[in-house]
Amino acid sequence: MTSAAATIDPATGRCLPAPSDTQKPSLIGMTRAELGEALAEVGVPNRQIGMRAGQLWHWVYVRGASDFDQMSNVSKDLRQSLGERYSLAAPQVVSEQVSADGTRKWLLRFPARGAGRPVEIETVYIPEAGRGTLCVSSQVGCTLTCSFCHTGTQMLVRNLTAAELVGQILLARQRLGDFPDADTPAGAIVPGTGRLVSNVVMMGMGEPLFNFDNVKQALLIASDGEGLSLSKRRITLSTSGVVPMIARTGAEIGCMLAISLHAVRDELRDELVPINKKWPLAELLAACRTYPGLSNAKRITFEYVMLKGVNDSLAEAKELVRLLKGIPAKINLIPFNPWPGSPHECSDWQTIERFADVVNRAGYASPIRTPRGRDIFAACGQLKSTSERLRKTQRMQGQAAQAATTGPV
Repeated sequence: MTSAAATIDPATGRCLPAPSDTQKPSLIGMTRAELGEALAEVGVPNRQIGMRAGQLWHWVYVRGASDFDQMSNVSKDLRQSLGERYSLAAPQVVSEQVSADGTRKWLLRFPARGAGRPVEIETVYIPEAGRGTLCVSSQVGCTLTCSFCHTGTQMLVRNLTAAELVGQILLARQRLGDFPDADTPAGAIVPGTGRLVSNVVMMGMGEPLFNFDNVKQALLIASDGEGLSLSKRRITLSTSGVVPMIARTGAEIGCMLAISLHAVRDELRDELVPINKKWPLAELLAACRTYPGLSNAKRITFEYVMLKGVNDSLAEAKELVRLLKGIPAKINLIPFNPWPGSPHECSDWQTIERFADVVNRAGYASPIRTPRGRDIFAACGQLKSTSERLRKTQRMQGQAAQAATTGPV
């Protein structure tokens, strides 16, 4: 007996849980201790809990199981008991878009929690030579209202849970065929063609450090050597500058750090990244200088979006170098990715190159990030779930139809 009716994902040929499963608590995103508690609730004896939790961990995170009946070394009775109470449901894919450059963007829906409504977020996969990067969202919407970011125009709805965070990674790996298939030897942890999702960046919708506990739990699961087994040097968390949580990120998660900087003067950064009013540049850079594990081998990435006539002068390039002096760093220059209604334009290419030359001459690596997925609004700063816009459009259409029927009051 399966845990619930299953459907076949045409992209991978794998079974995916039916939507009804999503109302049950998910085992995805649980710590080993929490898995032990779940097993105890279905009657597994204490002496077996450690072993059974290890089996579940292996099936979910190494083999990519999406149905309890795939767990061939777990007894039929236990599979049935788990399926009656728990889910392995991946997020529901509302839409999948593929860019001309191979970038994939998924609009994902998660079920309602409590009295709330179902929510939607966007997750992006970027294939590159020698690696594949998954851009994961941490919140539904955002509170930061950065003026160059499309996500900032969407109000915060709620934080994503650890299950929903890890679920984005599992969903991407399932759809990309990035788990071992039935013909792969049982001990293998990657498919025969090699791992497609090799890097994870917390750079999607939301501010990860405003959802620290869930993000921490999810990233520790992602980096667990007996599961998804992503190196912590291949996991990057990007923050707009939540200074009190930066040290904890290094000490408790141990991942790479990226800072959304975008300006070298407080007056300008107050406008571009309003969180700067609470934690200005001096406090932010002080936290960076003391980031746990910081070294030339573990540099901080500073992200700097290039806005025409706003922050792209040679004087600002020189001030950027001065501000970062002594910090092992890489500076990512990001050509602004336009979106409807944006107040900004992208700097001219020659301006970006001159800016990069100043930074390079100072000894910093300053790659100019190649825009990816612009044609499907999957590029940096463009993410925004369509549900809000769709509901607004439907509401306006409904009001127009009602007005047409009833006439003016």
